[in-house]
Amino acid sequence: MYIRAFFAVLLTFLVVDALWISFVLLDVYRETLGDLMQDANPGAGAVVFYLAYTAGIVFLAVRPAIEKQSLRAAAVNGAVLGALAYGTYTVTNDLLFGAWTLGLVVSDILWGTFLTGLCSVVGFTAGKR
Repeated sequence: MYIRAFFAVLLTFLVVDALWISFVLLDVYRETLGDLMQDANPGAGAVVFYLAYTAGIVFLAVRPAIEKQSLRAAAVNGAVLGALAYGTYTVTNDLLFGAWTLGLVVSDILWGTFLTGLCSVVGFTAGKR
């Protein structure tokens, strides 16, 4: 059950995040951050992040929701996890990089909240079958 949830979350996360990054965020980051951007492929760091964050979503949002049999719990737990995780990332960047903007802070937190909530709902649905 949790294996199925893990792969459903991972696939959803990768596809939706790749679309968001490719069609929306990449141009915003290039315009805002300029020379701070790398041209290189993110590689192993991205693999570790996506696998670890997926495991975190399943453990902290999907599993408790399956135990409660509550789609709402999946959405809320995921949204809270996403807001905290992406908030930590973006607020830290705001503190460290002068080029970081309030717009990036807000958009990253909203994106993390939405994406992690969505992935949690998908994982819940896949895992409870």
